Amino acid sequence: MTPVRTKGWPQWPPPATDEQRERLLRVLEGGAWGATAGGETESFATAFAESVGASYGVCTVNGTVALFLALRALGVRPGDEVIVPAYTFVASATAVVLAGARPVVADVLPDTLHLDPAAARRLAGPRSRAVMPVHLAGAPADTASLRSLGVPVVEDAAQAHGARLHGRPAGSLGDAGCFSFQSGKAMTAGEGGIVVTDDRHVYERLWSLHNVGRRIGGGWYEHPQLGWNLRMTEFQAAVLHPQLAVLEAQLEHRSARAAALAGALREVEGLEPVGVPEGTTRHTWHLAMLRYDRAAFGGHPKAAFLDAMAAEGIPLDAGYRSLSREPYTEGGPCPVAEAAEDTVVWVRQPMLMADDAAMADIGHAALVVQQAFRKRPFSR
Repeated sequence: MTPVRTKGWPQWPPPATDEQRERLLRVLEGGAWGATAGGETESFATAFAESVGASYGVCTVNGTVALFLALRALGVRPGDEVIVPAYTFVASATAVVLAGARPVVADVLPDTLHLDPAAARRLAGPRSRAVMPVHLAGAPADTASLRSLGVPVVEDAAQAHGARLHGRPAGSLGDAGCFSFQSGKAMTAGEGGIVVTDDRHVYERLWSLHNVGRRIGGGWYEHPQLGWNLRMTEFQAAVLHPQLAVLEAQLEHRSARAAALAGALREVEGLEPVGVPEGTTRHTWHLAMLRYDRAAFGGHPKAAFLDAMAAEGIPLDAGYRSLSREPYTEGGPCPVAEAAEDTVVWVRQPMLMADDAAMADIGHAALVVQQAFRKRPFSR
């Protein structure tokens, strides 16, 4: 039988632009390929920080390292604890381990799957040194409510380039904000990351830590503190800088497609969008998260639904496994995040770069699968 959708999906990242080619060739032919030799990386760091309302930016090799650097610059040390949400990518926890600290996993809110401030407060203790809200799927987390913990707030904004909460950009909502430029992100150079902050002292610590312990204005072989070579290359910065100019249009496009998708799913019982946090004034729609109610689909589990949708030309994603199940985290069970493993599916960013007809295809395919599942209810 012919699938609902036979047409492909937009590629990500998008095709290279003339400006990206020009910048890359300029770096290549200039011979200053490292961040300490050229000016491309520093120029991009400044421009990106300004775009999110921060005073300073430090580019690094990836988003995980950005989180690690932010934690270390804010004083997290071995033996400390950092509170992280249960429903997030594993890097939110492994960055804490990389810093020598212990990730303490707090459950998430049932309506949005963002970090539950009440759960975070219950887990906070004398060893807590930071809290890491994640701007999940591109919707900004409630950082203000976490200030009551009395520890620095490190924003995991890996999915939130351009997101805003009450008009304020993600990256300016905590003590430091960390973005990823990995290949699937809204801005990408294949890999890469950045930490932004308004605090001059934190910036100087970040700069030193990522530049083998050097100090700003110091000598080349002067290393007053421990540091690592965690610098971005000039090539990556050259690919990234032009993307700032097109980001807004891409966000507008995905926002429109997310609305079209919600409309296409209104006729599908048991498949609806996950809620958006209150105060969100710009959702980047890195993901559109959907709740799957197996009872409305003949009792078939989520895995069967994903397989059936893929057969109809709609490749959805299974989403995260709760960090509470990982052996290197602490904090105990997280029932909301654990339940999400069986009930939440994702429409990824490249699919949201398609058109309204593609969103209609997703809704149509879900109805086709639902009808087929109801004709043959699931039995063990």
